[in-house]
Amino acid sequence: MELRKVTAIIRSHALERVEERLQRMGVKGLSVSNVKGYGEYANFFTHDWLITHSRIEIFAEKHRAEQIAHAVLETARTGAQGDGFVAISPVEKVFRVRTGTEATPDEI
Repeated sequence: MELRKVTAIIRSHALERVEERLQRMGVKGLSVSNVKGYGEYANFFTHDWLITHSRIEIFAEKHRAEQIAHAVLETARTGAQGDGFVAISPVEKVFRVRTGTEATPDEI
């Protein structure tokens, strides 16, 4: 089983639309966290420049990772600086904390 981790940093107001799209696609699970940072766009009107975004992390089989990434891109894009990014990373193994065993493709 070849796994990938799809990580997306998007505008928080786009999160609900992205979640709905991923659910319609049959994505079995994801994690969401609030993050702060700056990159292409920085808020120069505050002393720390940081902008709040949402980070989505999804473990998926290799053949679905790019499809998931493109769905996030299409759904979250506004065309303005600060829309965020999506990255796909290789994953060697995933373990279930509850059992201590390696997760199967059906569990991902």
